[in-house]
Amino acid sequence: MHELTKVLMLSSSRQNDEPYLTHAKEMIKNHLNGVSEVLFIPYAGVTVSWDAYTAKVQEALPELSITGIHEHADAKLAIQNAQAVLVGGGNTFNLLNEIYKQDLLKPIQQRVYEGMPYIGWSAGSNLCGLSIKTSNDMPIIQPQSFTTFGFINAQINPHYTDYVAPNHNGETRDQRLAEFCTLYPDVPVIGIREGGALFREGSKLTLIGEHDGVVFIGTDRKLISTGSDISVYL
Repeated sequence: MHELTKVLMLSSSRQNDEPYLTHAKEMIKNHLNGVSEVLFIPYAGVTVSWDAYTAKVQEALPELSITGIHEHADAKLAIQNAQAVLVGGGNTFNLLNEIYKQDLLKPIQQRVYEGMPYIGWSAGSNLCGLSIKTSNDMPIIQPQSFTTFGFINAQINPHYTDYVAPNHNGETRDQRLAEFCTLYPDVPVIGIREGGALFREGSKLTLIGEHDGVVFIGTDRKLISTGSDISVYL
């Protein structure tokens, strides 16, 4: 069951109108548990350069020493030597495409199973489930596969909301997730509201943060209370 696995899956980089990553600082600090040198994977950034994205994260987390994986001549070696990995949000398809392109899926997965802390938000959290089929992002590029790390035995939907905008005639988030659940009725989908996160430590999975989450399986939809042990989805 990969007892050393430590994964923090944040729904978002912001909560409400707070500054970038402010709501997540304490969760990140606790998760890293003294680790101060972190490798950042900025591949989800499309309209922002990877240098600028890395600098933005470094500015938000000044207590850490952050380097971008793209700054290293050998990305696989950088993963092998990393004390911890941060994977930022943006476009999930671009992120996964680049990870497949550089053949980094298995190396990252193996290091995490060996105990290297992993922290993702938004697109970076999408990669922690079984696939990116429940991403909110446009498929602007086609990765080799939609299959991801599988740190939990479920799909993830970051930025989950059941808000319905007045006079909006497009599908709601619940309707979109129902489409997935119709095709894959046995696969759970966990919706994490902004400000919330999933936290895996060894064989335990917990919903943390201020907000309840939602899990969809087939035609069932049920609330998950914050603080709940949801290890059944590992």
